[in-house]
Amino acid sequence: MKTFFLLLMSICIGTAATAQEQLLKLVTCEGKAQGTYYIVKYLAVDTASMRDRIDSVFAVIDHSLSLYKPGSLINQFNATGDVKMDEHMRTVVEKAIYTSKATQGIFDITVKPLVYLWGFGVTKPSFRGVPPADSIKKALSYVGYRYLSVKGDHLTTTKKGVQIDCNGIAQGYTVDVLGKFLEQQGIQHYLVDVGGELCAKGVNQQGKNWRVGIERPAPGDTAYEPIQAMVELQNNGIATSGNYRRFFDQGRTRFAHTIDPGTGVALHNQIISVTVMAKDCFTADAFDNPLILMGVEKGLKFIAQHPAYGLEALYIYKAADGSIKEARSPGFRYFGIF
Repeated sequence: MKTFFLLLMSICIGTAATAQEQLLKLVTCEGKAQGTYYIVKYLAVDTASMRDRIDSVFAVIDHSLSLYKPGSLINQFNATGDVKMDEHMRTVVEKAIYTSKATQGIFDITVKPLVYLWGFGVTKPSFRGVPPADSIKKALSYVGYRYLSVKGDHLTTTKKGVQIDCNGIAQGYTVDVLGKFLEQQGIQHYLVDVGGELCAKGVNQQGKNWRVGIERPAPGDTAYEPIQAMVELQNNGIATSGNYRRFFDQGRTRFAHTIDPGTGVALHNQIISVTVMAKDCFTADAFDNPLILMGVEKGLKFIAQHPAYGLEALYIYKAADGSIKEARSPGFRYFGIF
């Protein structure tokens, strides 16, 4: 499970609601799924809750991609190195491989052995600390997206023992699936939030664009201030990765749950969070982990050099003097009020 810093907001800006939109009512569905919360807000004439149907969407995706669910397709693959994928798993795996190639392996779903080695896996570790160098080296021998082979709906591995963990991308995918589900019900105005990964379309009940707030941690501890910036969503997605919700401290170094698949070492730079905006939440979620691993300078350079990916990002990081600083790509300022 990733770390998130976004708060769902209903304060919005934009144009006045049309007469037709004024007839629509705001419906809110809330619940627990994928180890976190979800909030779905949408406008509809029929105000009957769709929570049961939304929960069913989660159940289908969990059968495919949940490491927590015994017998899921991903667990079948991790046990045997061979699985016939459903549409959900195939879409996520293909996107993951695409992102791995785009980031030269900085994103890699075969990182599962390292995630567990560092104590950030599904099962609670008996010990959490920096693993021995030889253990990291051994785990790294099973890491590499090139060990994965996709032929049609079949996923196999070319090296025995390779396992995958899609938690760094599957939640953003789920957000977009829920958005498409709402559209299939004739809903054109919605905001979907799954653990802080969001997508939005249309306007809110006031006929204005949806907005979300980004939290900012206080210097020197794990607390956070409610709002750092307001970000407006206009038919796009947003995802955040960071280091102050799942971590451990060893000495003067903080190690977060994001693992570098190149070195096998947990994130321990001065970046507190990176918030990524893209055309959809799936894409934003795919790139937030590699961007936080790249660091501020390399991350912003990557965004500038690859405009086709449609990424914008806001970094929040700790400076050498302990103060909290920000850096963002040029396009990010157009989405928010700072």
